[in-house]
Amino acid sequence: MTQDTAYETNIYSAQATPQAKKYGNEKFSRASLKYAAGLWFSVAIIGQLLFVYYILGFYVLSAMKGDLAAWSKVLPHGYIKGDSPGNFAIITHIFLAASITLAGILQMIPQIRARAPKFHRWNGRIYLSSLVIAATTGLYMVWFRNGVGDFTQHLGVSLNAILILVCSAMALRHALARQFTLHRRWALRLFLLANGVWFFRIGLMFWIAINQGPAGFNPKTFEGPFLSFISFANSLIPLIVCELYLRAQDSKNKAVHFGMAGTLLVLSATSGMGIFVAFMGMWLPRL
Repeated sequence: MTQDTAYETNIYSAQATPQAKKYGNEKFSRASLKYAAGLWFSVAIIGQLLFVYYILGFYVLSAMKGDLAAWSKVLPHGYIKGDSPGNFAIITHIFLAASITLAGILQMIPQIRARAPKFHRWNGRIYLSSLVIAATTGLYMVWFRNGVGDFTQHLGVSLNAILILVCSAMALRHALARQFTLHRRWALRLFLLANGVWFFRIGLMFWIAINQGPAGFNPKTFEGPFLSFISFANSLIPLIVCELYLRAQDSKNKAVHFGMAGTLLVLSATSGMGIFVAFMGMWLPRL
């Protein structure tokens, strides 16, 4: 067993470094960090499964019925008659979204990694391949298909796609080198970036809920300062929180553990609210 394997880092590992065993008085603070991360992940799983339910119930079911035109009712420039390359890109992108979300959840569950390593490896290969295709088709749709939103939003979407490609390469590189601690850190970053669309939707609906209606953007044109902000924030804020979490895991400071645990509890509550509003106000009415 290598040192990386013995002291691997996962999304809610209570021990990120071998030195942590030397500090017994950190047990409670590390446990608080572990369970706060577990709570957020549990909330996220519920929200992502609801998102998958929406994708299958609306997009996939419409396609199975031969009614691709229904996509355009909720997705501007969705299915466009005669645009074979564009339609292929968007169909591929949307169909992959459901499988990517499910595969990502399975990759992040430590019990699956421990008990079914072969499944974890094959699921990871499918996950990475699907993400590369989804990121590429996403870039095509934004820049060659008159994607919804303004130029700033297109830059935000492009940043997300590029970061996905970078993190995919880094996660694969460290997996092949059997540097499992580094691999899992890059995989965690990738998991968050891969859910950028999901973060965008629950963030938008949380914002609408607390403002009791659209604020900072025009719902008809889908442009405005808030949408420009969230187009970048849906990638950058999760990454920033991830880096703070990883550093909190590595820290021996109990105040850092408790501070990060508190942050994750707040994020669990806000994520839960965004998920509820998105499901009730955006996804369920279309099913």
